[in-house]
Amino acid sequence: MGLLKPLGGEVTVHIDAPVAAVWALVSDVTRIGEFSPETFEATWTRGSTGPEVGASFAGHVKRNGVGPTYWSPCRVTRCDEGEVFEFSVGTDAVTVNNWGYRLAHSGSGTDVTEYFRLEPALPMRLYWLVLGRLRGRTNEKGMRTTLEKMKAVLEA
Repeated sequence: MGLLKPLGGEVTVHIDAPVAAVWALVSDVTRIGEFSPETFEATWTRGSTGPEVGASFAGHVKRNGVGPTYWSPCRVTRCDEGEVFEFSVGTDAVTVNNWGYRLAHSGSGTDVTEYFRLEPALPMRLYWLVLGRLRGRTNEKGMRTTLEKMKAVLEA
């Protein structure tokens, strides 16, 4: 039964800023180091210069905020301006997981949902079965931290 549970999670925060301003921030991967507790920098790679489907970038990650430290290759998989910015993490041949942001106009601002989804391959299902609860909590805490820091910048 545990192998059938969703392999991911999400957090939503309301930001009192227009969708366009939120979009500009979440789709600028070079700014993630200002907000994320794990990814302290990112840079466009392979000739990519901005958000579009197929664009490549690398995130410099310090796992759990303490290590190990490594670069993760990423590729933009959805880029619907003002709506969804999503990217895969992994090599050209193997995607490990997917991260993204969904935006929705709400009242005087924007509801922003950050989410992650592991690929459903058996090794990831087994990983999630064993460590999913712990890693899911860590990811959700990190997503909330990221979104709250973005909120502080956008509402300043």
